[in-house]
Amino acid sequence: MTALPDKVVLASGNAGKLREIVRLLDGLGTEVIRQSELGVSDADETGTTFAENSLIKARHASEATGLPAIADDSGLAVDALDGRPGVYSARYSGATATAESNIDKLLEELADVADDARGAAFHCVASFVMPGAPEPLLAEGVWRGSILKARQGERGFGYDPVFLDPESGRSAAQLTPEEKDARSHRGKALRALRELLERRFS
Repeated sequence: MTALPDKVVLASGNAGKLREIVRLLDGLGTEVIRQSELGVSDADETGTTFAENSLIKARHASEATGLPAIADDSGLAVDALDGRPGVYSARYSGATATAESNIDKLLEELADVADDARGAAFHCVASFVMPGAPEPLLAEGVWRGSILKARQGERGFGYDPVFLDPESGRSAAQLTPEEKDARSHRGKALRALRELLERRFS
């Protein structure tokens, strides 16, 4: 079998995501290098699904560096909003969106939605591409919960302060990094991707 590459580029410019992904890939047996360290800019996310955008980012980083690349694309799908913001989660409130402005818009749109109708799920698709390899590896994770009516907690990033984890009864921003990794969409997707990598490479 082919050995796992010595170096892999991580295709993300999101600081919160980078911390989580590096933590989840710890011990994989390869050096994980952030794309910013190699001067790679963020890719234009033109896909309409999480899988498409994950692959766009991974292929962009791999082509720019000549290295294998790992990427993820993730977002929040709210039942009462017909799955929005979805792939547009990071820029939900416009071109100059911030996490705070995105949460403000979400809470405003759900202001009149009852507690039992505030279901939502975080989705993540993690991908691995290798120069010259015909097929990428893809793995998905989903974290079901609901949307709170106000922010709770100071940890995490993005929509974490308003996402209620049903297992713990706390927001994603109130979980420790270890608790979040064990439950989250990204944790599930990256663990599944690790298994795929370990099967493909000796």
